[in-house]
Amino acid sequence: MLKMFACAAITCLFSVAMTYAADQAHRVVVYDGVASSVAASADASADLWITMADLKKATGFVVKPQGVCREQLCFPLPKARKEEFVSKEGGKSLFNLSAFARLVKQPVARDEKNGVWYFGKREDERSTYLASLKAPNFTLPDLAGKTHSLADYRGKKVLLITWASW
Repeated sequence: MLKMFACAAITCLFSVAMTYAADQAHRVVVYDGVASSVAASADASADLWITMADLKKATGFVVKPQGVCREQLCFPLPKARKEEFVSKEGGKSLFNLSAFARLVKQPVARDEKNGVWYFGKREDERSTYLASLKAPNFTLPDLAGKTHSLADYRGKKVLLITWASW
């Protein structure tokens, strides 16, 4: 049941995202659950190079002298590897979002055919549930169609059984 719900949500998100990526000149970046259309770099590498404006639009991050920052969060870029993250093309500054994801241990999935890049939660975001030992709330229907939320069972012992074929 959980698998069907997750797949349905991802399928919906990707079908919406693919409508944005209609041509090869654009890519769709799904970041923090929001799909944004970005201009594609002419570079045919396996990495995603986007403009600084598109970086801010798609992720909320900006490149500053101290690193790649969003609000109070800032990730320093290794000085010896700066060209791996920042480049110039046709007078525009580009940022390698996929290399940044590798740096901060953020999972990435890409649909090359449709030009869609999905960025999951960074390692620091994923570990917060383990540190607190509290499962995130979710709501799913049972076999009869009645919805249940994990929050309804707070303070009680709950056995969750999941299954996946992969």
